[in-house]
Amino acid sequence: MPARSVFVAGPAAWNTIVVLDHLPDPVPHMQFAQETWETVGGTSAGKALSLTGLGRATQLYALAGQDADGVRIREALEAAGVRVRWGEGATERHLNLMTREGGRVSLYLSTPLATSGEGDVWLRERMETADVVVLDLAAEPRRLLPLAQETGTPIWVDVHDYDGTAEFHRPFLEVADAVFCNADRLDDPIAFLRSCVAAGSRLAVCTLGADGAVAVDEDGVEHRVSAVPADVIDTNGAGDAFLAGVLDARLDGAGISAALEAGARTAASVLRSRHLHPLLDGVVGLAAE
Repeated sequence: MPARSVFVAGPAAWNTIVVLDHLPDPVPHMQFAQETWETVGGTSAGKALSLTGLGRATQLYALAGQDADGVRIREALEAAGVRVRWGEGATERHLNLMTREGGRVSLYLSTPLATSGEGDVWLRERMETADVVVLDLAAEPRRLLPLAQETGTPIWVDVHDYDGTAEFHRPFLEVADAVFCNADRLDDPIAFLRSCVAAGSRLAVCTLGADGAVAVDEDGVEHRVSAVPADVIDTNGAGDAFLAGVLDARLDGAGISAALEAGARTAASVLRSRHLHPLLDGVVGLAAE
């Protein structure tokens, strides 16, 4: 059988990472950084890197400008072996305030707007021929939701720290065959997962940080997996790697429990790097060095 492939659309960014002993209190004050560096960011770049690292045929579609940071992103992903189709737009940039324990405040310094659709013929063809389409939270993937749905290709979405009410996320949830999220802002993750399945998703998964992850399948069966122990250097990209590991395993025919275990292993593999994925080690220069 031909190898199964994945189409991923969404953010690729340039990130400044600042490690602090604690996240800032909301009052004027001075605080010293323990460490700082610059690297590739963006949830879709993270998924594409992990899928590529797993040997999965993957096509990333992202927007970036021709400015210095946009060039850095393009060159780093190319050097890491990620296949990317670039659309023109503002270069996405983040300032991530982090703690060693994984606490994070992400400040979005710039984000691209949705395009006018000049590349939609190519995008439709790639989504039609892919086995799964992953659409991440951003203006351009949101615009692509109807087009992706028309292709009939299964759609996976990652709604991250969804609080159960935010309007921007709803169109993604409405078309999703598989939903991923984290528990940061959900009062009852299991209830949310069951609501996704009741609405038509075939799989709903919530990551729980150091406590692993929980999933509900289309039959309403609950599955849990423990986190794989790792010496954590940076937590950015761990959730993206988890989804990539689950997706890769499912495309190979794994059951839900085995796929969750694969996701946990893939997530642990990126926790040991200061980048979204070890493929970027030696590719992206660290500003702190």
